[in-house]
Amino acid sequence: KMVDPTLAEMGKNLNEAMKMLEDNQRKVEEENEKKYARKDIPGPLQGSGQDMVSILQLVQNLMHGEEEEETSQSYRLQNVGEQGHMALLGHSLAAYISVLDRERLRKLTTRILSDTTLWLCRLFRYENGSAYYHEDDREGLLKICRLVIHTRYEDYTLEGFNVLYSKQPVIYISSAARAGLGQALCNQLGLPLSCMCRVPCNTMFGSQHQMDVALLDRLIKDDVESGKLPLLLVANAGTPGAGHTDKLGRLKELCEQHKMWLHVEGVNLATLALGYVSSSVLAATKCDSMTLTLGSWLGLPAVPAVTLYRHEDPSLSLAAGLTSSQPVEKLRALPLWLSLQYLGHDGIVERIKHASQLSQRLLENLKNLDFIKTSVEDELSSPVVVFKFFQEYSNRDQTSHAAQASTIQHPIISNEGHIYDTFNQWLGEQLAQLVPASGVDVVELEDEGTCVRFSPLMTSAVLGTEIQDIDHLVDCLKMKIPVLTSTLQLREEFEQEVRRTVSLLYIEDLGWPGLGVVRYNYHSDEKNDDKQEKELEKINTELLKKLNELESDLTFSLGPEFGGQKNCVYIGMVTEDLDVSELVETIAATGREIEENSRLLENMTEVVRKGIQEAQLQLQKANEERLLEEGLLRQIPVVGSVLNWFSPFQASPKGRTFNLTAGSLESTESMYVSKAQGTGSTPPPTPTSSLAKQRLPGQKAFKRSLRSSDGFSETSSISHCDDLDKLDQRPPNLSPGQEQGPLEMERAEEQKEVVQAKTDTEDIHSDQSPPDCTKAEEQASQR
Repeated sequence: KMVDPTLAEMGKNLNEAMKMLEDNQRKVEEENEKKYARKDIPGPLQGSGQDMVSILQLVQNLMHGEEEEETSQSYRLQNVGEQGHMALLGHSLAAYISVLDRERLRKLTTRILSDTTLWLCRLFRYENGSAYYHEDDREGLLKICRLVIHTRYEDYTLEGFNVLYSKQPVIYISSAARAGLGQALCNQLGLPLSCMCRVPCNTMFGSQHQMDVALLDRLIKDDVESGKLPLLLVANAGTPGAGHTDKLGRLKELCEQHKMWLHVEGVNLATLALGYVSSSVLAATKCDSMTLTLGSWLGLPAVPAVTLYRHEDPSLSLAAGLTSSQPVEKLRALPLWLSLQYLGHDGIVERIKHASQLSQRLLENLKNLDFIKTSVEDELSSPVVVFKFFQEYSNRDQTSHAAQASTIQHPIISNEGHIYDTFNQWLGEQLAQLVPASGVDVVELEDEGTCVRFSPLMTSAVLGTEIQDIDHLVDCLKMKIPVLTSTLQLREEFEQEVRRTVSLLYIEDLGWPGLGVVRYNYHSDEKNDDKQEKELEKINTELLKKLNELESDLTFSLGPEFGGQKNCVYIGMVTEDLDVSELVETIAATGREIEENSRLLENMTEVVRKGIQEAQLQLQKANEERLLEEGLLRQIPVVGSVLNWFSPFQASPKGRTFNLTAGSLESTESMYVSKAQGTGSTPPPTPTSSLAKQRLPGQKAFKRSLRSSDGFSETSSISHCDDLDKLDQRPPNLSPGQEQGPLEMERAEEQKEVVQAKTDTEDIHSDQSPPDCTKAEEQASQR
């Protein structure tokens, strides 16, 4: 039974608050009220105050606002379970405990800190260690650097930075470390960037993401000879990009030789809690310090990161900020203390084990896929899986394909490398959108280029990733591989077809994931560049609109929002049954049609303007002629009426009509005579594309016929065109046995004509004179 009523009320309020914040089923009335009442501009503080329900409602509106409605497909809230509620409760309890009297607070914080440190050291096999809890995951390494400076420079506490002049400290980090880590350390420690030494990774032997130990040894010796002091080495147990582990055993020996401090960080440290641990990661238990990010590993929100370290002098730890005499500072461990107790040892191990099983499941499936290359450190236990799409060429040896199955081979040609990077960027974005629960993302590696990364230790506990999500991810990947291979194969053919077409201009954009970029090249004698640019934009925009109206599976767009070419048509991914020649011909014909219509409209405008001016002159001349014919007396108002009554003047009304088709001005006399306007000449037909190929029922545009797919190559559509022509010439409703019917009918008609010609010739010979025989023979020959 809960004795303290404040704790009971706190737990109750927390449950109610979490239930309200996680409730996404809001009523329509609340939506409408929020739509008109919510303002992005902060308002004044109300004098009377608000109750807790109103404040939580405001928080809910801020959390689930209009931004979520716009990006509801890509946005996914963290899965906060019961263990997450315990972590959140810890923050509330920390605020409540801080108001206790000093003695009670000291006892309680000491117990919480000692329990959490003991559990973590046993869980991750780090004996006799101390713990520092911090919000920023880089803060632990920062405090370790200060501890090492205090340890190696005895007078640093008294003289400060002056002691650093004699021997400049050097901190070594791997080139595969987190971006900006070295600069952040130097800024916080007040050291120049020359104190930071980046150690390259292996280039000849071993993993290309591991630190080169031999080169590190030479760098340290060179620094010692130049009067510098090697201070600390930051190694990785799981690099941020590929998840590879440095050779921690050899690095530890090297650090002991030069009296350096070894600090290890990385996602692979989570596997220390499992029963089976690889030897490379197990060596991290001998390091001087390590940083653990339990929040992402276990799916715990708002829990601090932990830096475990070994040091014998408590005063130096206090001077470095690793320990604090303030009891309130020790309450940082309270959320983690509650969460670890709720999960228990088995629950923690189970979560980490589940993440490792997910990565193994994905790796096993990727081995069976063609055109997918993986980059893993250990195929038996690799918490991070990095893969990319890469297509082998036909001239390569098949044995090399098997040897390269587990290693990513970067392309030799730079343009080819850019294209693969673009395609893998698109692949990663598509997989993340189709399977958001997988947590895959795109990563840029120095040697491999753009790859897709799956790191379940960082995402599975947060997103709730399961085995079926991995299977769904593999199925989506199988669907995307044929699209990638087809697009990559047809890109070169598309470029050649466009370059052979006079009116089209091929735009090379290596950053576009698709078939290619094309622009209709508008030729004009206009010297005004701005007007020509506007006309070019108008034609290509209309061309894009016409192409999107076609019934096809292709995607036509204006390209990326930033960094794309202007006045171009971007064609997206395609399938293997694409008829490239038909596509290019259709684009060119549609562009010409738009250009001709545009010029026709411009010419028509000019013709109409000139016609109006000519009509005004002719009408004015006609009025003058009418005055001369009628005479002056008929123009007087009264006299003219009387004269017209006695002697009517018959004159046909004269007007002018403008023929848009012929572009000429015509008289309206024939109209009044026939009581209807003449049709004139027949207008010319609107120019349309004569390249529109007849398609089979249900077949979309730019598709080759599946019926004759075995008769043509991957990039040729000639056989398909021949089949369609034969299909058009073939009469309907013919059985297979009647296929020779039309040919026999044609021969019979020829025989009838020959017989008729002979009969006519005989009649002419018998009835007419010899001069008429020649004429009869000509008629027979003509027949």
